[in-house]
Amino acid sequence: MDSELSDFDLKILDQLQKDCSISSVDLAEKVGLSQSPCWRRLQRLREEGYIKKQVAILDRSKFAPIPYIFAYLKMDVLTDEKRAEFIRKIDAIPEIMECHTVFGEMDIMIKVMVYSMDWYQSFIFNSLMKLPGVKGVQSTVTLGELKSTTAIPVRGMRTPRA
Repeated sequence: MDSELSDFDLKILDQLQKDCSISSVDLAEKVGLSQSPCWRRLQRLREEGYIKKQVAILDRSKFAPIPYIFAYLKMDVLTDEKRAEFIRKIDAIPEIMECHTVFGEMDIMIKVMVYSMDWYQSFIFNSLMKLPGVKGVQSTVTLGELKSTTAIPVRGMRTPRA
């Protein structure tokens, strides 16, 4: 049966994005449900994959100043096997925070957490340029972070359930 996420489902997801350590009692109170129906909805949202995982988001400012660099990769045409290898290798590099395919002159955009410019220069030659199919790299260094969030704006969103 196909149906949409209810207002309660969206409220639960919104609250969990604010604080995933909230107790089921407090969550139920915040979304306006009793504890049992809230817990059942939460379990269903997990089972259906709306909630991928629950993590702690660390405050980067508590560590040494660590900028992000957005690197744009120009790629050769890859076989399915080489594309899978590329994705596996990108996934294995913890400093790569995000990876996206993009339209335009470049093919891939990655968000890299860097320790220093010397480190990044080495990273380009020893990691990025050795990835399958990478022909070139262009980089943009961030000067400051004006907004950063992991929260999806679920308010008003309606997604058909499978």
